[in-house]
Amino acid sequence: MTDLAKDLPHEAVDQDLLLTNVSIYWFTGTAGTSAELYYEDGQDWGQEETSPVPTGVSLFTVQDIALRRDEERTNNITFWADHDRGGHFAAMEAPDRLLADIREFFGRYR
Repeated sequence: MTDLAKDLPHEAVDQDLLLTNVSIYWFTGTAGTSAELYYEDGQDWGQEETSPVPTGVSLFTVQDIALRRDEERTNNITFWADHDRGGHFAAMEAPDRLLADIREFFGRYR
């Protein structure tokens, strides 16, 4: 899901950038394996053990599937950021905010 503040997906993500990204997955045959995470996560729903590994989450729009209570159930959340713009493709929609969050999270572990 792209940024809900935009009327159309191509207003949130540059069309050439999106097509380039999709083409890389298609031509390298990695589209299926990139989605494997979602399949595996669904298979273990409710059976996961809590991980002690420090975890950071950046939530881009409230409609994203990553909900705080679900993440806290199985992860050691040490960083959480909610954003009012961006969407599922945050690296293409709000790269400035994603980069700032990555720097802030990992900056704690220098």
